Amino acid sequence: MGTTYRSGKYRVERDLLDEEGLEAIAQRKIYSDTHPRLTERLKDSLRCTVPKLKQRIVHSLPVLYWLPRYSIWEYGMPDLISGISVGIMHLPQGMAYSLLASLPPVFGLYTSLYPALVYFFFGTSRHISIGTFAVLSIMVGGVTERLAPDSNFLIANGTNLTAGQVDIQARDLYRVQVAAATTVLGGLIQVVLGLVRFGFVGTYLSEPLVRAYTTAAAAHAVVAQLKYIFGVSPKRFSGPLSLVYTLVDVCSLLTKTHLPTLVVSAVSMTFLISAKELNSFLSPKLPVPIPVELITIVAATLISSYTQLSSNLTISVVGEIPSGLPNVHVFGEVVGDAFALAIVGYAISISLGKTFALKHGYKVDSNQELVALGLSNAVGGFFQCYSVCSSMSRSLIQESTGGKTQVRGSQPVIVLVTILKLGPLFQELPKAVLAAIVFVNLKGMFKQYSDIPQLWRNNKIDLAVWLVTWVATMLFNLDLGLAASIVFALLTVIFRTQLPTYSVLGQIPGTDLYEDIETHRGVREIPGITIFRSSSTVYFANADLYLEALKEKHLEVGGFFTESVTKRHLFVSVHDAVLYCQNHRGAATILEEKVNLKTFILCK
Repeated sequence: MGTTYRSGKYRVERDLLDEEGLEAIAQRKIYSDTHPRLTERLKDSLRCTVPKLKQRIVHSLPVLYWLPRYSIWEYGMPDLISGISVGIMHLPQGMAYSLLASLPPVFGLYTSLYPALVYFFFGTSRHISIGTFAVLSIMVGGVTERLAPDSNFLIANGTNLTAGQVDIQARDLYRVQVAAATTVLGGLIQVVLGLVRFGFVGTYLSEPLVRAYTTAAAAHAVVAQLKYIFGVSPKRFSGPLSLVYTLVDVCSLLTKTHLPTLVVSAVSMTFLISAKELNSFLSPKLPVPIPVELITIVAATLISSYTQLSSNLTISVVGEIPSGLPNVHVFGEVVGDAFALAIVGYAISISLGKTFALKHGYKVDSNQELVALGLSNAVGGFFQCYSVCSSMSRSLIQESTGGKTQVRGSQPVIVLVTILKLGPLFQELPKAVLAAIVFVNLKGMFKQYSDIPQLWRNNKIDLAVWLVTWVATMLFNLDLGLAASIVFALLTVIFRTQLPTYSVLGQIPGTDLYEDIETHRGVREIPGITIFRSSSTVYFANADLYLEALKEKHLEVGGFFTESVTKRHLFVSVHDAVLYCQNHRGAATILEEKVNLKTFILCK
């Protein structure tokens, strides 16, 4: 073999290699050399040495790896500023999103505290913010309202039930127990999946599927908040088309709108939208964003307390705070919901974590993230928290304000002080204000409708996944919609292998490069040779289709196909096969491992 460099060009001289020749030169190892026996692998896994023990402990507790290397001088101040900024965001978002979960707002604060502390020890992402998220909140709300509807807690008056009067305290207590049980079970599912190295499951939730799912979930969240915006009491529907039924019922009750509640909602939304636009305009000049939601909550609480909105105008407020532990007796009824929460929460967190890891040059362990998120949920459930994952808005604030590591110690401190000292003060906060915060914060999710024209131009199959996911989630609710979406996404994978792109390749003159002759003008067909390529690998489900397309393409370019006299050789490159065909009449089969394609070289 020789290589000659000349005027910026190079020439490689070597023998043509088919598969047999390559195997003889490379000397493939036998199976036992690369795959130790089961007994040897078992002994190795059970063998305990100090380095191996240390490695496993550090892998299970990533904090032991990065915390000793933490530089206070380099990371201390950025993490402090970031922690304060994100902690301030946790307060209004936690209370607002708890309404989506049909829970008292204070449980959103609990959810912003305990899971974040657990993730500090077990998580591998430096930038994601663990806590409440709109999509998971509405999924939890579907469970709590299904298992603890208002109709089960009507106040009894002798032998009759008082019409329309609900025992709010008993209902909320049971809903807290249901939400906590669902969260614990979902967390345990995530931990088990992480321990069995099932982190790759997130790859089956493609970006179009996740974005369409969150967009449809945002619509569910909006409909769920309409009762707080208008001050009406619609019926509770479950199952397929429940979103449509709820929307129709709310529209029928618009004539009974509580005007003081509507005014509070309108004023809150107007202020929030205006303040957020001003925030965006001034963001290049501000070191940290203005805490618009927190200002809104504090102002609304003060106004409500001093004007007695609850008693004077009968505006619904946060009220008293119940407590309770997970009710394990409902595990059997929520196992499906818990699994859906586990998968969706992990998919959102790992996609966001990998985005920041790629941007800042570090690695996120998908299996360890699954364990960390599972422990955050399982432990949080015993502290009256509901399901958590990362939040895009808080994570972006965390990164933009200079957060460097998982420390961010001021974040849980702010939430803890609020729970211990300021929590009772929010009892007079109108629920309409929290609903307005949810409405405004969902604006980013509704912008995802712009994916449709972009996918139409780029990939029709991804567009089909987006639309089917959106329609299924809107009509079948969040749990059944997710299942239907995943099934359809997997069917598209099969569909792509059944209908691949077939092409005949020609040579770019003066090179050993080959392109499709139908899509490139500058390529030339090699006389006497047809190069056929498929965009999919060949397996039992598409083998017949592949053979038919091979015959059709070969005949289109004037070739003949006689399978009984075809001679086949397996070469390591297209160029080697072309040179072989120029000297031998027959056919050669080329396997390109790197690009996962099957290419046939047919002599005419």
